[in-house]
Amino acid sequence: MCRNIRSLHNYAPPATDSEVQEASLQYVRKISGSTKPSHANEAAFERAVEDVARATRRLLDDLVTSAPPKDRELEAAKRRARSAQRFAA
Repeated sequence: MCRNIRSLHNYAPPATDSEVQEASLQYVRKISGSTKPSHANEAAFERAVEDVARATRRLLDDLVTSAPPKDRELEAAKRRARSAQRFAA
């Protein structure tokens, strides 16, 4: 799993379209092995990002849970703490 792709489900407030788009872009970059496609592949790359974004939004909209929504700031603080511990000199 690409470390840059974050869980988007069950947050308050819900994931924005921008977050879904960014995660989709990261996913397509990862599986294509390219951060910037060639001119010949640009249309296919962009189409894949849009398709993944639509599928992701549909998935997020359809998922149900009984767990309380996670707090974005608290989860970000946890990630920062793990990162600091991991990369401490």
